[in-house]
Amino acid sequence: MQTLSSLYSLQRRGIKMGLEHTLSLLDFLNNPQEGIKTIHIAGTNGKGSTGATIYSILREYGYKVGLYTSPHLIKFNERIRINGRFISDEEIISFMRYVQPSINEIKSTFFEVTTAMAFNHFNEKNVDIAIIETGLGGRLDSTNVVNPVLTVMTPISFDHIDILGDTIEKIAAEKAGIVKDGVPLITAKQLKEVFNILKRKANGKKATIDAPSEPIEIEIGLNGTGFKLGGRIFITSLIGNHQAENASLAISAVKKFNPQISYEVIAKGLKNVSWPGRLQLVSNRTYYDVSHNENSIQRVLDNLNIIYPNSDFYGLFCLKGDKELKSIGKYIKSQFKMLFVTTSQDGLLLDPIELSKKLKKLDIINYPLDNIHLCMKKINSLRKPNDVTLIFGTHYIAKEIFSEFEISFDSGLI
Repeated sequence: MQTLSSLYSLQRRGIKMGLEHTLSLLDFLNNPQEGIKTIHIAGTNGKGSTGATIYSILREYGYKVGLYTSPHLIKFNERIRINGRFISDEEIISFMRYVQPSINEIKSTFFEVTTAMAFNHFNEKNVDIAIIETGLGGRLDSTNVVNPVLTVMTPISFDHIDILGDTIEKIAAEKAGIVKDGVPLITAKQLKEVFNILKRKANGKKATIDAPSEPIEIEIGLNGTGFKLGGRIFITSLIGNHQAENASLAISAVKKFNPQISYEVIAKGLKNVSWPGRLQLVSNRTYYDVSHNENSIQRVLDNLNIIYPNSDFYGLFCLKGDKELKSIGKYIKSQFKMLFVTTSQDGLLLDPIELSKKLKKLDIINYPLDNIHLCMKKINSLRKPNDVTLIFGTHYIAKEIFSEFEISFDSGLI
């Protein structure tokens, strides 16, 4: 469809940090962001899982809830959804036709247009609350045009250092840009220097800052994660220690947003949350995770070692060229019996030979192959029944992974 192609073609304009273009586009649309109540989420890791959990709980309570996330796994439409329904192709086409003259005049980027589309859709559909995830950073991110009722900060670590800064303090300062005058901030556990920056920012904005209690007695299973928080036992359908932490952050955010929401509703919302591509079991002892920075990859490997303490691991690794491979390398070194590297069919990721060379410079033994299918064929011919396979490094192979393992992906999954 030509109209959809025109949206995707905007990706060639790259990333522009700043709010001017987004504000101009929203002004053309009569500022739909002002007509919706929002919860704004920033951070480095766990934004999607935390947002999806808040979304699930609020839906369980009976709200009409919008969720805006990025990137998508299979279809662009996933980025904008209301109560389990993705924005339709027809709705995207209608929006694009209406705003195309303004896009051309402003020279808007892909993410600026997508953000405006989300706000417009949520406003038209009269959502009770919209959960908005930042794309990159915070201060200059296109989503930072909202005046939210609540801001949420997931753990901050190194990512996009070429844009956000080369120190954890610079990155934290950029992400702290979502904090607004008098709007409560709920933050996950942070490094001390990060928390100090968030606290200073909140104090300067006369905003309260709260950090939830840490979950205890975490038990990771094959179908979810159990944990205790405030004397109550919860189970999230998502797998991993970090998912117990994300769930705890989501619970605090929900309780801050509406203290009337009962723990029974929260428990149901946690059990029903679906967020594919996060330690997702795609086949027997084979997992797919979109983790692509040092902190998230470390967490995935730590959790798999807890679940399978006596197993050998085989890895299938793909990566975008803008990721910090040196810091990732220290966590994947010596973790795998064999590590295979490949790329995606769409050409958006590093070439396997190039990625292989970069890894070898870090003394990481690896085996480059042309595509995912060949990698899986090789791994399955080598691994024993007790071994585990981890496919990781990017969102951009999700479609190929789900096709490889014949997993259907539709709105019922989310």
